[in-house]
Amino acid sequence: MPIVTLTTDIGQRDFLVGAIKGQFLQLDPATNLCDITHYLPQTNYPQAAYICANAFRYYPPGTFHVLIANLFESPLQYLLMARYREQYIVCADNGLLTMITGEKPAEMAAIALPPKHNLLLLTAEIAAAVYRVHETGNLYAAGSPIVQIQEKYPLRPTVGPDWIEGQILFIDQFENVVINITEAEFEEHRRGRHFKIVFKRNEVIDTLSNDYTSVPETEKLAWFNSAGYLEIALRNGNMAGLFGLQGYNEQMQQKTPGTGTSWFYQTVRVFFEP
Repeated sequence: MPIVTLTTDIGQRDFLVGAIKGQFLQLDPATNLCDITHYLPQTNYPQAAYICANAFRYYPPGTFHVLIANLFESPLQYLLMARYREQYIVCADNGLLTMITGEKPAEMAAIALPPKHNLLLLTAEIAAAVYRVHETGNLYAAGSPIVQIQEKYPLRPTVGPDWIEGQILFIDQFENVVINITEAEFEEHRRGRHFKIVFKRNEVIDTLSNDYTSVPETEKLAWFNSAGYLEIALRNGNMAGLFGLQGYNEQMQQKTPGTGTSWFYQTVRVFFEP
């Protein structure tokens, strides 16, 4: 009985998610189907990678993660199935695989596709490939080996001797703001020093909280969330909306300081003091 997760950008307003699940269940009614999300952003790969990487790692060995995001950005000739840390990831060859894994997996197969296809024809091929691999234990039952793929990698914070600067990676439904600075990176550069987290030019947080209840109502706080990333929030408030913070996107990366205020609002800088 395989475990198959579904992560897509197609929403749930029509029949497609239900139809995809039916394709898997036709092949094996005992399939354990799990939804991660069906609301991935189509072009925000850092956010998609954050969601996928931090969900996938909690699944057992042998899980198949089917990822449908920005699938028709360019003409498709094949899909990828990669074995990574004893799990399988299925996605388009659009750079999202390496955004999730942080490296190019050593074992990858190309799932061949018919010349003409729509979404459900593609997912039928994915389902068939998943079951071939599940039954044989052989990744290359999915398709032929492939070495060269598109590679994109996660955003990394920039650092100086007394500061570290991260980008806004994700804004959750409560408008808490996740920064692409991990606790390990923070502590490595902090080296026991005092710090100030600065955003929107003059907003400052200079302590770390254990949870949302560590500060009074409507006060700002910073903590490391369950994924290990720096998060800034308001207790019982909407941090992103109140302070005009926006999630990172690739277009903003092209801007430089001084050309407009919106560039600055994509970043959060931590200053370390003696």
